[in-house]
Amino acid sequence: MDITLKSTLPGHQNPIFCVEKGYYTHTFFTAGNDKGVVEWDIEQNAFKRILCAVSSSVYALRLITGTSILAIALREGKLLFVDVQEQKLVASLQLGTKAIFALAHMPWKNELLAVGEAGTLYVIDLSTYQSIYEKRISSTTIRAIAVDEGLGRIALGDKDGQVYTLDSTDFHIIAELKLHSMPATSLAFVHNKLLSGGRDAQLVVSNPNQLNNNFSFVPHLFTVYGIYPHPEAPIFATVSRDKSLKFWSTDDFALLKNISREKMQDGHHLSVNAGAWSQNGQYFFSVSDDKLVKIWEVKIK
Repeated sequence: MDITLKSTLPGHQNPIFCVEKGYYTHTFFTAGNDKGVVEWDIEQNAFKRILCAVSSSVYALRLITGTSILAIALREGKLLFVDVQEQKLVASLQLGTKAIFALAHMPWKNELLAVGEAGTLYVIDLSTYQSIYEKRISSTTIRAIAVDEGLGRIALGDKDGQVYTLDSTDFHIIAELKLHSMPATSLAFVHNKLLSGGRDAQLVVSNPNQLNNNFSFVPHLFTVYGIYPHPEAPIFATVSRDKSLKFWSTDDFALLKNISREKMQDGHHLSVNAGAWSQNGQYFFSVSDDKLVKIWEVKIK
């Protein structure tokens, strides 16, 4: 695979915590410790607009598949739903007073899942934008969530390094196991396996039903902040506090590409906090504490 830097986009005044693909194929969104959610134009390699103002830091963004609605999770426990086409707020939901750190969309149920500092799983009905179910999962912060329709599973990871799998039908806990010696910070389902990354710099590959640790390896020097399967190809990306992003084979977990300041001058200067693929997987977006957004063009041979 070939990966080249298409553009580096300045504009954020503070660290960027999250990035999400756009409703339009040539756009994407970023947010963090600034006062707004920003929309960018890939074709123009430029800022497009401030989608909306926010009252506190944004920790997660999720575009609701098949709609023009962007869900925005705030530090103050608020969840905003903004129509990207009309650029208007369609709903605002207060889920307690503690930060929401991660969101996941279950299109087959038309539900959005939210987790965060309270250790609670919130289920939001996207036809009404109301919370219809709450389940206390952990006594501490939950920072990561992933869903898989084929398996019918939800995965959660908490600050103690505990990972949980739940049935997506009724949300009962199927398995739970301490997979990391430090906080679990990222999760993804890949090829019927569950991948979890942690502050212990480990990436653990598990069976989603038993959570027995098939094997683990060290993909980065520090915290693994995100695991992102490609929408079509058998590869996935990881991002880390060690300032790098890496691309891996889902078949044998071989390292395909390492992008860092040590390997190439185009890399981020500080922690890479999040990443996202464009809708067709042609581009990968990365955001960092260095306040920069980078667009990487990915060509798979």
